[in-house]
Amino acid sequence: MRTALQKVECRREDTIIIGDRVDTDIVAGIEAGIETVLVLTGVTTEEGIKEFAYRASLVLASIAAILE
Repeated sequence: MRTALQKVECRREDTIIIGDRVDTDIVAGIEAGIETVLVLTGVTTEEGIKEFAYRASLVLASIAAILE
């Protein structure tokens, strides 16, 4: 994640990671110190969130909710 941010010349404070898997997308963002958004339109369900110790900064029903 840090290498990708360097390549696009972006700071982690100005970045969010949006993903549908807590065990990959969200964990990667947390470990890199980047805000995370979990969308429930993919692999992880609302009920499935409880299985993980990690929590996204924000949980949304779908990616379309970001525009709201």
